[in-house]
Amino acid sequence: MIDTKVIIVGGGPSGSSCAWRLRQNGVECLVLDKDVFPRTKLCAGWITPQAVRDLRLREDNYPHGMIKLDRLHFRFYGKKVPIRTTQYSIRRFEFDSWLLQRSGAPTAEHTVREIKRVDGKYIIDDKYRCEYLVGAGGTNCPVYRILFKDKNPRDKGALIVAMEKEFPFEYSDANCYLWFFENKLPGYSWYVPKGGGYINIGIGGKQASLAKGQDDIHRQWEFLTKSLQQLKLIDISNVTPKGYSYYLRHRVSVMSSDKAYLAGDAAGLATVDMGEGIGPAVQSGLRAADSIIGGGAYSWQGLGKYSAVELWRGRSAN
Repeated sequence: MIDTKVIIVGGGPSGSSCAWRLRQNGVECLVLDKDVFPRTKLCAGWITPQAVRDLRLREDNYPHGMIKLDRLHFRFYGKKVPIRTTQYSIRRFEFDSWLLQRSGAPTAEHTVREIKRVDGKYIIDDKYRCEYLVGAGGTNCPVYRILFKDKNPRDKGALIVAMEKEFPFEYSDANCYLWFFENKLPGYSWYVPKGGGYINIGIGGKQASLAKGQDDIHRQWEFLTKSLQQLKLIDISNVTPKGYSYYLRHRVSVMSSDKAYLAGDAAGLATVDMGEGIGPAVQSGLRAADSIIGGGAYSWQGLGKYSAVELWRGRSAN
């Protein structure tokens, strides 16, 4: 049996941020993840100035590609709305691995299947034992499924389905584009330039609204790729995407119980207007660590609910 003070399930931004804060304060912890890092992570890879500050990131201390976006080009029902702001794009493949390594926490490749509460400790698969447990494993986090699902049922109306592809591409247009409600999509699609000669294109929308309109995300993906070709943003047609799902912010009644915590997408904290998840993941991971360290309360109160607020704050950073 491997004993430690804290076990964090999931090594993404919420888990690594939690581990980083714990290690800075001398708290023993172990990160379990089903994958070995670096690993592919489906995500547009947009981070806000607030997330950059929370992580104490700078362009000169981050060893991978990070592009500063001085303007986002929105399209609402076809109407062009460029917004001056400061935001950043990163590749999750690089970003997550670097954050986890920077945390200094030991890690282990492990898929969590069983969690038991015995004598005030959590026992994971009869192999790991801890006093505190943090669920930071994303939408399908086993800590949520085993300990919080009944206490904290998810709102199916907040479920987002998404498809995307990130690939090396010699793009000639370095602007970031976001198309809202095109082709009756209940969501938006994106074109995000990345460092190292990559782009990320994707699409996401509310599953309930798609089903109500007898639509599906695959048909919307075909529309997106044809539109990008017509706009001469890409020149290839056979872009095969991968799909994923997550939940927008909705009523979250229980974020911690009996020294177990939920953070990031495991708690369903993505912003309600743009589905931005990295910032809330980082902040909730840090808050979970602070609660463990100091014994204070832990909640999502005060975490930004709207990305529009971050875009506005980004204007002042210009």
